[in-house]
Amino acid sequence: MRRERSGLGPDWHVGGELAARYAAGTAAESDAWSLEKHIEACGACAAAVSSAVRAGPETGPLLAGIRAAVLERAVQEPRESVGSRAYAGDPEAHESAASPAYADTGTAARTGADTGIGTSTRTGTGPGASTTTSTGAGTTGVPPRLSRAARVVWAAGPALRGAWLVALVVVALGAVALSYGAGLGASVRPLLLVTAPVLPLAGVALSYGLHADPLYEIATSTPSGGLRLLLTRAAAVLAVSVPALTLAGAVLPVAAGGPGAAAWLLPGLALTIAALALGSFVGGRRGAAAVGAAWLAFVVAPATAGGPAGAALMAGASPYFAGPAVQSGWAAGAAACALLLAARRRSFDHLETP
Repeated sequence: MRRERSGLGPDWHVGGELAARYAAGTAAESDAWSLEKHIEACGACAAAVSSAVRAGPETGPLLAGIRAAVLERAVQEPRESVGSRAYAGDPEAHESAASPAYADTGTAARTGADTGIGTSTRTGTGPGASTTTSTGAGTTGVPPRLSRAARVVWAAGPALRGAWLVALVVVALGAVALSYGAGLGASVRPLLLVTAPVLPLAGVALSYGLHADPLYEIATSTPSGGLRLLLTRAAAVLAVSVPALTLAGAVLPVAAGGPGAAAWLLPGLALTIAALALGSFVGGRRGAAAVGAAWLAFVVAPATAGGPAGAALMAGASPYFAGPAVQSGWAAGAAACALLLAARRRSFDHLETP
């Protein structure tokens, strides 16, 4: 980066070497973050980075093809609309195609496609009158008047906006309803204990990855993508599931000698981090599925061998949750998986394979 001490603008600018490394995807995360923040306010550096990206052997032809397709679509879409009306026998469609307003519409579409910034508006009069407005900021899918809280939920990942959140609420409320409404009493708590650790695991699997996030490719290409975004979304899932499931367990009747309502926390954390670590090798969805299957095979199946409910289930589940030694083991497992995840953090900078 070259320095500038004019006192009127930024203290540094993007040099050719950094722009080339950024275009090649080899720039350090901190450098890439600083570059992207800087070019928001520096047009000269933005142009330099754009030139470096377009000159790349892989990105150049790809961007050129996308630009050509967008321009062709922007020009042809109004013509297709008028042409379909003319084919249907609308006499005004022929006048619209030749009117100045129609020409203005096409010009506005081309201008918006070429520049990609700012706002352009064209208004025409006559039979083909139309108003075309384009904004360079694009659309994010989030209505602009949503509250800040709604925007945070939207950014927290697909899990908090989909069926997983519904399933979490159903499990928490269903456990309370079965305990008090169906008269099952304390026999519901061990059932919740063996189910609770899997729910955050499913939420994390649905929050990030090729098969979960429609914006996965775009998010991964940013400096804030990869493991950083994955951990942010995993934290959002845990921030919702931990209070809900712990509170549900706390209001259930206590079984004599059974684990407490928070006994599932360390096992759930260990499973979640294990799924993330395994996902660095095989992908997020496959990693979560493998860890979930192991939990079912080595914990749920033995715990339910004596019976699916009541004292038998509590006796079968207690060895996996109760006692300092057991909880310490889960904590050690979570720490080991966290170390593996840290060692494999660069694997999340690359796209998953289908």
